[in-house]
Amino acid sequence: MLLLLRLLHLLGVIVFVGNIVTAALWKVRADASGDLHAMAYAQRGVMFADYVFTAPGAALILVTGLWMADLSDRNILQTGWLFTALILLIVALLIWLFELLPIQRRLIRVTEEAVRTGQLDPVFKTLTMRWTIFGIVATLLPLVNVYLMVFKPF
Repeated sequence: MLLLLRLLHLLGVIVFVGNIVTAALWKVRADASGDLHAMAYAQRGVMFADYVFTAPGAALILVTGLWMADLSDRNILQTGWLFTALILLIVALLIWLFELLPIQRRLIRVTEEAVRTGQLDPVFKTLTMRWTIFGIVATLLPLVNVYLMVFKPF
């Protein structure tokens, strides 16, 4: 059972981390093109991929991680690397839920309006900068978690 949970946990990590990195790449490339249609399409794609990959990946990580901790009789609060990883994942998910998703919704509206009018609202640049800053933090935290899970430093 533990091996199956590890496999599912790793698949969750691959899907979760893979999507957050890939989605950012597609958004950056579309924005750099200056093509309003490509930008709007990429914005919708980022949101869609979050619902299809990021959310299920995060759920799989959380469920299998807690289940494995329970099966191994680890006290999460007394296992430093595990407790830290859990906190970092929760922080990353809170950033995603309360910062990134609302920003992405606004970016979708702004780019769709730009496609209709032919003019990109200057707020796009501000929203993109905010999305980038929070996105970097929300991406680095799971990468730190990968380190913690592999090396278990404390």
